[in-house]
Amino acid sequence: MSLPMLSIHDLNVWYGAAQALFQVSIQVAPGELVVLQGLNGAGKSTLLQAIMGLGPRVTGDIRYENRNIQEWQPHLRAQAGLGYVAEDRRLFTGLSVQANLRLAARGDVDSNQALVWQLFPVLQTMLRRRAGQMSGGEQQMLAIARTLMTSPRMLLLDEPCEGIAPVLVENIVAALLTLKAQGMSMLVAEQNNILTDCADRVFTLAAGQLTT
Repeated sequence: MSLPMLSIHDLNVWYGAAQALFQVSIQVAPGELVVLQGLNGAGKSTLLQAIMGLGPRVTGDIRYENRNIQEWQPHLRAQAGLGYVAEDRRLFTGLSVQANLRLAARGDVDSNQALVWQLFPVLQTMLRRRAGQMSGGEQQMLAIARTLMTSPRMLLLDEPCEGIAPVLVENIVAALLTLKAQGMSMLVAEQNNILTDCADRVFTLAAGQLTT
């Protein structure tokens, strides 16, 4: 049996004196699509941020590819192959699509770019468009594409289908399923259950605790 791609054990997270996550333990196997569902404020974003080493005070154990990354800085986690797509997308809105992709590029740039065009061919038609002039769904495609340019082996996606036109939701879901078919491991936080039926496993967070 292969080792988990990501293993989280007894994770607790605080913002100042307020505890946001309580004894959370989950695993993601290689090639799995795992969905983390829950309402707004349940702690989904906090968990993904903790995995990436962003911000909050954390105790517990976070292992990625059987390495304890608990003390690693966020850029080292990214360099190790963790790709994070934040809910607010964090694009350079004043820069073009092409510039956003180029700034993120790492590893096999040609191969990564070919994958991006395969998944999101519409981005090729708007290379010179500023990210701030794109629709929400187009921005989400760009955010995922930019993360793919970093050569990730696992994706952490925060609400990738929230607030997006249905036709673009279909495109994004199809892209994620293509990545899964190619062996990409994914942990997806969502509240709208769009990917639940496609998931290998589903965890539910409520008030910072796992309920399933």
